[in-house]
Amino acid sequence: MIVEERIYTLQPGKVADYFRIEAEHGADIYLKTMGRVVGIFATEVGTLNQVVHMVAFDDLADRTRRRTALRADPAWEAYARQVRPMIVHQENRLMVPAPFSPLR
Repeated sequence: MIVEERIYTLQPGKVADYFRIEAEHGADIYLKTMGRVVGIFATEVGTLNQVVHMVAFDDLADRTRRRTALRADPAWEAYARQVRPMIVHQENRLMVPAPFSPLR
């Protein structure tokens, strides 16, 4: 199993707008296509104006298949065109759970 963490740093004050657009146009597609979404979060302390998505995959092939399907969905691309202008920076991490992690 791997877990992908995607951190989007948004323009100041845009988290609520991002979540509104995601809820209205992207969340259903994302949750259905990506499978095991661990969570979608906003930062409250530390680096502000960030949205964090965490998704668990069986392996890299599972991740590739799901992300390819997501990008191929015209509704997802329409959603992404709305939120991309809000994003000023993006970080991605692929993580492997420790042997004793509850998420395995």
